[in-house]
Amino acid sequence: MTTLRETPIFDVNLEHFEREVIEASHHVPILADFWADWCPPCKALTPVLERVIAQYAGQVHLAKIEVDEGANMKLAGRYGLRGFPTVLLFVNGEIVGRFVSSKPEHWVRAFIAEHTDIE
Repeated sequence: MTTLRETPIFDVNLEHFEREVIEASHHVPILADFWADWCPPCKALTPVLERVIAQYAGQVHLAKIEVDEGANMKLAGRYGLRGFPTVLLFVNGEIVGRFVSSKPEHWVRAFIAEHTDIE
């Protein structure tokens, strides 16, 4: 049985991705943020995603995957990611949307609304 995290923003790695993102997305939509420390657009997007997730008060979670850490680049390869940041939205175990690069808050909220039943 999947237990949802108490905190809606969390770091995840290859080892726990299946349980903490894929399985958990059957209970709550999960934005998976693939980022790298050397990437300026990644650093610009992080506070935007954190503010948006806070506004949803647990209705959407954010999994942060540092692609240069451990075997996490294998996840980026699995999903065919070519640039960072790339954000994948998982609902019911499936990718329902993706975007690349930094975006403003209103754009991220519209993206979530477009792909979920959350306003």
